Amino acid sequence: MFQLVNLEDVVRVPPDRFGSPLERVAMDLLKLKYESTINPEHGYLVLVTKVDVDKVGKIIAGDGATYHRVSFEVLSFYPLKQEIVEGEIVEVTDFGAFVRIGPADALLHLSQIMDDYLTSDVKSGIITASQSKRTLRVGSKVRVRITAVSLGHGISMGKIGVTCRQPFLGALEWIDDEVIKAAKAKKAEARSEK
Repeated sequence: MFQLVNLEDVVRVPPDRFGSPLERVAMDLLKLKYESTINPEHGYLVLVTKVDVDKVGKIIAGDGATYHRVSFEVLSFYPLKQEIVEGEIVEVTDFGAFVRIGPADALLHLSQIMDDYLTSDVKSGIITASQSKRTLRVGSKVRVRITAVSLGHGISMGKIGVTCRQPFLGALEWIDDEVIKAAKAKKAEARSEK
């Protein structure tokens, strides 16, 4: 789930940036510190959007910089267990595929794709089901349910597990097929009741 989070911090404005607008300097420093990091409380911090800087700073003896309190807004992505999300297959491995959901890649293990024997062709980037002949490939759009979330801290990756083994999950073309079949079954049932 994407959300806007309000945070507070103190920025150190170095002497070589004293002539620049304070908001611009604070924005640059906060972007360097927070963007593309993971926070266990707020998830993946994607983008610093707004900054409010205290104009009055503090000076510490022996340091030529000034320190200013800032409050700022960050766009974050926090994956929630049981949340249904759409993403794109970005890599196929021997054990499954990685699905890009927001700013993160989630693992879709072979055992979590479908009830069928699956084979992975890593070189071609394709996973094929032996009975249904359905395929997943790099670039396929999928709808998945998040089953596991383990977020690190700082720039460590974090881990997300997902599944397609439920009705109306999987490759979007599979879901379209299921919706058409369900609609036909409902029409047939309505005709048989008449």
